[in-house]
Amino acid sequence: MPGTEPSAGTATRQRTAETILKRLGYARVPPQRRAPPLEPSFWVQEAGVPRRTFPVYVPPTVRSSVVEGIDRWVEGLGRERAPPSRAIFVVPTDAAAEEAWAHLARANSAAIDHEVSILVVPATERAEEAAHFHLRLAEPSEILRTATGIVVGLFRRAQASEGSAQIDFEELLALLTGRFGIDVRRSLRVASDEDALFLLYQLAMRDAYAPGDPGANLHLLVLKPTGPAARLPWFAA
Repeated sequence: MPGTEPSAGTATRQRTAETILKRLGYARVPPQRRAPPLEPSFWVQEAGVPRRTFPVYVPPTVRSSVVEGIDRWVEGLGRERAPPSRAIFVVPTDAAAEEAWAHLARANSAAIDHEVSILVVPATERAEEAAHFHLRLAEPSEILRTATGIVVGLFRRAQASEGSAQIDFEELLALLTGRFGIDVRRSLRVASDEDALFLLYQLAMRDAYAPGDPGANLHLLVLKPTGPAARLPWFAA
């Protein structure tokens, strides 16, 4: 992690990470004024979204543990009046990425609510797998509640648009993956998107304050103030 003058090896890893992020749609930008919890290696901006800038953290050596930097980053999040922070942590392997996600959850599970990504950049060009963002595992209950929040947002967007608009459940899955970094299929142990949505449907049917009482279900959308169709389970679609 930053804090000392970068060595030649560190500088090379940073340039590699910068090149890969550029390929993934993130361009390097000058250091931002808002101070993140931990001084980053460099900053990037998501293509076409000027305000979505991310600090990137590259370990000083290949064998450095990324969790040390995560600990300092999480500690900074806990400071009084600390601003919400995004972050991209670079690791050399999928195993290190799994360790980083698990450590984040143990250190402060709320930290994952910030826009955190783990980027796997293999240490050598001969690595079998290309660089990629590593998706995390999540409990079915977390996926279900996150899905409900997303659908509420999609529903409100549809209501605000002119004419009739349907909720696209493929977009729901894309947001679970892209925005929240969740490996939905692996977490739910299914082989297809259709199976994932069906399982979420089954989970939502059972997730109620009062089992057997549809009116107590936690995943209802308020369509209008009163009437028989005032509330509708989003999964009914």
